[in-house]
Amino acid sequence: MSTPRPLPAVSRRRFLGQLSAAGALALAPRAALAIAAPKKLGVALVGLGGYSAGQLGPALKITEHCRLAGVVTGSPEKGRKWAADYGFPETSIYGYDTMAKMADNPDIDIVYVVTPNGLHAEHSIAAARAGKHVICEKPMANTVAECDAIMAACQQAGVRLGMGYRLHYDPFHEELRRLVRTQEFGPFMNMNGGFAFTMGRHQWRAQKALAGGGPLMDLGVYVIQETFMAAGAAPAVAITARELPKARPEFFVDVEESIEWTMEFANGAKGQGYTSYNSNRNDFRAEAKGGWFEVGPAYSYRGLRAATSKGPVTVTPPASQQALQMDAFALHVRDGAPNLVPGAMGRRDMVVVEAIYASAAAGGKRVELKF
Repeated sequence: MSTPRPLPAVSRRRFLGQLSAAGALALAPRAALAIAAPKKLGVALVGLGGYSAGQLGPALKITEHCRLAGVVTGSPEKGRKWAADYGFPETSIYGYDTMAKMADNPDIDIVYVVTPNGLHAEHSIAAARAGKHVICEKPMANTVAECDAIMAACQQAGVRLGMGYRLHYDPFHEELRRLVRTQEFGPFMNMNGGFAFTMGRHQWRAQKALAGGGPLMDLGVYVIQETFMAAGAAPAVAITARELPKARPEFFVDVEESIEWTMEFANGAKGQGYTSYNSNRNDFRAEAKGGWFEVGPAYSYRGLRAATSKGPVTVTPPASQQALQMDAFALHVRDGAPNLVPGAMGRRDMVVVEAIYASAAAGGKRVELKF
């Protein structure tokens, strides 16, 4: 049998060093060895209607940076079911009149307000006063004055404010913004978009006190958003609008059934918009000297398709626009990432909405925009 050869000096030193390091690791506490994963922020949903149940709740099961940590509801029974389904304690179920108690719940970092439009200001301000960051579903509120109150409350409480503008995180709409940034086709000078569906049953969206208006508040905001995306940095300067005759005046008693408008920009660009609760549209097109962009369906949760004058836009649709949106806000809160949809954007859009209603009420008079 051959005699083992001694290790070279360098190898021996390396071996002894490794053995010493291994011993130190063995003695080190397990907690010190683990690389802490970034905290998933806790989200509480305020209002458990169709959008929370069908979109936001499921999205929070696949988000990477946030999770559902509580709910605010008028139905304790419904709250308990959500707690069981999503694995948060029943102590994180609140009523609309007990939102202030969330201040004592460290598991909740963000409150997402998903109640009817007329309640957005009340619930967003309550969340801010409880020290929670706020996502406010669109439209931000019924009036610009209410938007100002929400923003002031968040500023006073030192919390972040974002809007529920999911399309800013959709890759088809990102292609439009890319074209605006690169000016590949030049500035878009003519934009046209519409979003409409036939409302088959009476609901809060046809009640002015809760909705603030008709389809303009619910659907038209998407068209306004898209027009601003296509216009880029060009400031909007004026609005002309008209309300269309009602086919079902007994149904749409105190809100518009259909309305159309033109938005003018400082560089001469114009955006035509249309919305209705008694027809069907879901499209947007932007034209520049060097080419065009169009998307349709444009505003849906899924199934979007887009093309440019160069051909179809081929991107991978996200599993959930809402998951991307909420993750982005969580990163904004936790890590200081940019907020693509700040409260100021929601206020801007309400300035336009108020101008559209004012112009329509004045028979199509041109209304200058004052932001």
